[in-house]
Amino acid sequence: MAENDDGQERSEQPTAKRLRDARERGQVARSRELGTFLVMALGAAFLFFLGGGMAARLSQLMTQGWTLERELLLDENLLAPHLAHLVGQALLIISPLLAILVIAALVGPLLVGGANFSTQALMPQFSRINPLAGLKRLFSTQGLLELVKGLAKFSLVGGVAWLGLKSIWAELLALDELPVEMAIAQAAHLAAWLFLIASAALIIVAAIDVPFQLWNYQRQLRMTLQEIKDEFKETEGKPEVKGRIRQLQHEMARRRMMAEVPKADVIITNPTHYAVALAYVPATMVAPRLLAKGVDRVALAIRSLGEEHGIVCVEAPRVARAIYFTTELNQEIPSGLFVAVARILAYVYQIRREDPDVELPEDLPVPDEYLDQRRAPRRRRVRR
Repeated sequence: MAENDDGQERSEQPTAKRLRDARERGQVARSRELGTFLVMALGAAFLFFLGGGMAARLSQLMTQGWTLERELLLDENLLAPHLAHLVGQALLIISPLLAILVIAALVGPLLVGGANFSTQALMPQFSRINPLAGLKRLFSTQGLLELVKGLAKFSLVGGVAWLGLKSIWAELLALDELPVEMAIAQAAHLAAWLFLIASAALIIVAAIDVPFQLWNYQRQLRMTLQEIKDEFKETEGKPEVKGRIRQLQHEMARRRMMAEVPKADVIITNPTHYAVALAYVPATMVAPRLLAKGVDRVALAIRSLGEEHGIVCVEAPRVARAIYFTTELNQEIPSGLFVAVARILAYVYQIRREDPDVELPEDLPVPDEYLDQRRAPRRRRVRR
């Protein structure tokens, strides 16, 4: 298992951020063997199917080029443009082959690792020209693997090419019996065949190298547990800081909630563990709305603040618990509690009118599922 400078094992797979940072540095998985195979295979296929015609055209061009008139030989001002014209014609003839090779060279890297452009990779790195660092890379495990891979590739491709050459040796020797144009076309065909055979050997090399490069890329980017923790702290923030931020957010939300208590029409209590503050304005509200709620110390603070502002407190344990479990702040109470809350509000209005015969109704219907925190139907908070 790979280790870092601190001796910790890099046993964890790289995170998405580490992979993204590696791509920004220009570090992506690449297989040079796959690129070499594509260049050789496509070039050999082009020569195999179209190489004869291209060779014949080059032969004809060479024949025309060496057939010079007397004026061209004696006038250097005419000879140079003539040679430039011949070179241009030759490049035009082989341009399809060059285009195929360029496309293969560009597509090969894209098949493993995908397209990637990094400005950081363009910056000069003086560590790469350090002789000591170069010797260290040369005699490293990676350097040894590259040496073994190179020798194996040379042996495999060289052996296959030698067998292919032996199979067409008789045809090569028979080329001198053919006319020049036919000999050139046949030689191009045999060369293309030999390249196809060598490319077939490179399929094995590429099939081994591509999975190895993908595995080695992941291995180089593996992380220790400490690196993952440090990255999490860097991206998400330290747990202590996040906890403090959440605490401050809760305190701010609580202060905003307590500031709404004086606007309540009634505070319904458990009487000690739960407290909810409701407001109801018939002109603007369809149903009573929850302004504040809390348990234990928060419930005590709600009751105390309500007493300071002369808000009626009603002891209705089942109703208080039901509202607490089913209703979020600034949300209207559920329809299953309309009757119970309506009777409580009627009782509050009678108290405000100083009715001497006022009594809290005993029949305050509350569905049983509203009293179970796990079963209570919660509605999403509606922004108003």
